[in-house]
Amino acid sequence: MANVEKHPADIVRRASEKFACSRQAIHKHIHRLVEEGALVESGQTRSKTYALAELLSWEKNYADFAALDESRAWLEDVRGQLEPLASNVMGIWQYGFTEMFNNALDHAGATYIHVTVKKTAAASQVVISDDGVGIFRKIKQAMGLIDERHAVLELAKGKFTTDPSRHSGEGIFFSSRMFDDFSIISGNVFFSHLAQAPEDWILETSNAPGTVVTMELNNHTSRSANTVFKKFTSGDSAGFTKTVVPVRLAQYGDDNLVSRSQARRLITRFERFKTVVLDFKGVKMIGQAFADEVFRVFRLAHPEVELIALNPTMEVQGMIAHVMQSS
Repeated sequence: MANVEKHPADIVRRASEKFACSRQAIHKHIHRLVEEGALVESGQTRSKTYALAELLSWEKNYADFAALDESRAWLEDVRGQLEPLASNVMGIWQYGFTEMFNNALDHAGATYIHVTVKKTAAASQVVISDDGVGIFRKIKQAMGLIDERHAVLELAKGKFTTDPSRHSGEGIFFSSRMFDDFSIISGNVFFSHLAQAPEDWILETSNAPGTVVTMELNNHTSRSANTVFKKFTSGDSAGFTKTVVPVRLAQYGDDNLVSRSQARRLITRFERFKTVVLDFKGVKMIGQAFADEVFRVFRLAHPEVELIALNPTMEVQGMIAHVMQSS
């Protein structure tokens, strides 16, 4: 069913090849799905296309926050829209929804929160939007950053919150890694994390008001919240002790990572982890000062933190080796 969305115009041919059966048999099966309301067809004969039918479309606007909390919104409203799904899938939805809804309640300074739920036979989507200050703008102001895009880097590391007395700063980090597609659009920045993609994306937008969080998940995924949590623990520790940081998020446009100030922005809060995996996917080269600040200066100051370079090019690996020889 999921392949219908990817190949709406040639699903018959692809299904016939994949399952080694005749096109007539596939046509018969698709016709039955159309009659049952699981698929929607459009066009004529050879130009027919198919799409998954929307099984559910629900929305609600929350404007009275006095007696509202994320658990109540989940239990009374959203959970029933997503059911029935397997327990591991519902576990992911409960975690992601309650964390993102709570962020909107506690941090956005919004006058309303709008939630939409859409469901097909293959996947479900939840969108949480608000008219608040904007998540990236708030982080920029809290940390004194010069660019809202720098806020995405802090979220990608994890353990960041503008209200440490009430939040651990883990919600967005783990939610982004639980879903097949997780995105945030706010202000001039669009951040996207795809489960099957090798790297995160930051794109510029046209000053979107408030914050919009979109989460999508296959209804039959084998992933669970617990398996995602386990990916970010080190050794025997059960806590959030390991993070994977896309180094590419520290560079913008055609800028190269060459300065110590860029490196210091990257390594901010690394000392809160036992293991930091620096993913150099998409980074062609780094400068000597940048490498020195990360792999020599930081290591000397924090020998308890393990730094691991992942996906370095030969140029990046050579520069890392060069500065470490100076240690």
